[in-house]
Amino acid sequence: MSDPARSSGPGPGAVWADQHVAVVGTGVTGSAVVRALTGLGARVVAYDERTDAAAEARAVAIRAAGVEVRLGPTAVDGGTTLVVTSPGVPPSAPLLIAAAACGIPIWGDAELAWRLRPSGAAPWVVVTGTNGKTTTVGMLAAILAADGRRAVAAGNIGTPLVDVVLADEPYDVIAVELSSFQLHYSETIAPLAAVVLNLAPDHVDWHGSYDAYVAAKARVYERSATVVYPLDDATLAELAASAARESGSRLVGLSRGIPPAGSLGVVEGILVDRAYGPDPARAAAELATTGDLFAPAPHVVADALAAAALALAAGVAPASVRTGLAAFRPAPHRIAEVAVVGEVAYVDDSKATNPHAAMASLTAYAHVVWVAGGLAKGAGFDDLVVSVRERLRAAVLIGRDRRVISDALARHAPEVPVVDLDSTDTDVMEDVVTAAAALAVPGDTVLLAPGCASWDMFANYGARGNAFASAVLRRAAERGDPS
Repeated sequence: MSDPARSSGPGPGAVWADQHVAVVGTGVTGSAVVRALTGLGARVVAYDERTDAAAEARAVAIRAAGVEVRLGPTAVDGGTTLVVTSPGVPPSAPLLIAAAACGIPIWGDAELAWRLRPSGAAPWVVVTGTNGKTTTVGMLAAILAADGRRAVAAGNIGTPLVDVVLADEPYDVIAVELSSFQLHYSETIAPLAAVVLNLAPDHVDWHGSYDAYVAAKARVYERSATVVYPLDDATLAELAASAARESGSRLVGLSRGIPPAGSLGVVEGILVDRAYGPDPARAAAELATTGDLFAPAPHVVADALAAAALALAAGVAPASVRTGLAAFRPAPHRIAEVAVVGEVAYVDDSKATNPHAAMASLTAYAHVVWVAGGLAKGAGFDDLVVSVRERLRAAVLIGRDRRVISDALARHAPEVPVVDLDSTDTDVMEDVVTAAAALAVPGDTVLLAPGCASWDMFANYGARGNAFASAVLRRAAERGDPS
C-alpha cells in the first residue's frame, strides 16, 4: 500500500467546485470538514462505517444540510478526487486501503486546514507527543493571551482546525495540538515552532508498529522553523537534529535541570531561558517559578518549559510566560485533587490512558494507592512497575486488562497488596474507593491513573474520572470530612 500522507491533491488556489471529496467519519471533526468543504463549493459525500444510533443521528443532521451520507462498509465513488479522513479512522480501514490503491490522495483534517489557510494567515505553533499535549497547548494559549495575542487552542484538543482557519475574525497565532493520527496524514504543514514532548508506546494497534508511531510524530519536525525537543530523550534528540540538518531549523532544547546554551531548563525552582535571551551563551533569563504552576509535579514542569519555548519562538515577551502560566488551570481529570478524606488525598488523573502518562502521575507522589486498569491497547506495564514500586502502598485494579497490570506487579513488586475488582459495572468506583481507603494511611495519595483507555467500562476517560470523583465525595460526605 502506498503512503497516503505523501500523496498530492488540490493545490493552493484550488477551485473546490471541481473537487469530489469523500469525508470519512461523521463525528465532530468529520462534520466540521463537511461544513467547510460544502461552504467552499466542493461536492461532498460523507462516509462512516458505524451504523449505531449515534451515527444515524449525525447522518440525519448532515443530510439536512444537503450532503449525502453513507453508513456501513462501502467504497468511495470512482470519481472521487480527494479523501479527507477523521483522526480515529485507521489506515487499515478498507475504504482507505481501496482509495490509496486507486491513487486517490488522502489527507487528515489538519492537512486540509493547513491548505485552506488564507494568505497571511496566523502561524501554527504545534504540540504533539504521547502525553501532556493538552496541558502544554493550554499553557501555550494562556501565555499567548497574556501577551495580548488573539490566540486559540485547536486541533486534537477539541476545536476543529478547519473552523479556526476559516473563522470570520482571524487569529494572531494558533496553538495546535496534533495527534499521531493527524500527523500520519500530513504532508505540507509547516509550523512556526513545534515540539514532541515525549515518546512511549501508544496507539500501536492503529499505526501497526511502534516505529510507525514514532515516524508519524516526527513529521511535525520536518518543516518546522523552530524544533523544540527534550534533551534527555535520545530518540527525540536525533529526530530533532535530523530535521535541522534537512531544513535548517533552529534547535531549542528542554532540560529538567540546569540548561546548556540554546535551551530552557530549571535552576533551583526557577524556569530559565538560555535560548532566546540577549546573551544565552553567558546568561539565563528568569521566566517563572515552579510555584507559579498549578502543580509542581515533574511532568507539569516539563510541559511548562515546552509551552514557554514555543511561546518565545512566537515572539512573546518573557514576562508573559509567568503571567500565562500562573493563570492556567488544566482541563478536568488531569492530576486534579478531588478531596482529602481522613488525611488521605484522592486525585483524579483519569486522562492518564497509557503507562507513560501513569508513570508521570505516580512519580509526583511519595506514597500511592494506585487505581488502574481498563483497555491496555497492547501496552505493557513492567517498566512502569519497576520505576514506581517503591512508591506503591497498594493497587486497586479494574477493567478488562487489569490482569496485565497485576502480572507486572507480581513479577516486580510482589510485596505490594493488590485488590482485583472483577466487575464491568460503572458503579465499581464505589468499591474502588472503599478498597483504596482501607489500604491507605494518613499522608498517602489514592491516585486514579489507569494507564489504560476507558472504553471497556465507561464512555470516555471523563466519565471514568467523574465516577471516581463522585464516589470520593460521597465518602467525604459520609465521614463529614471537608472536600
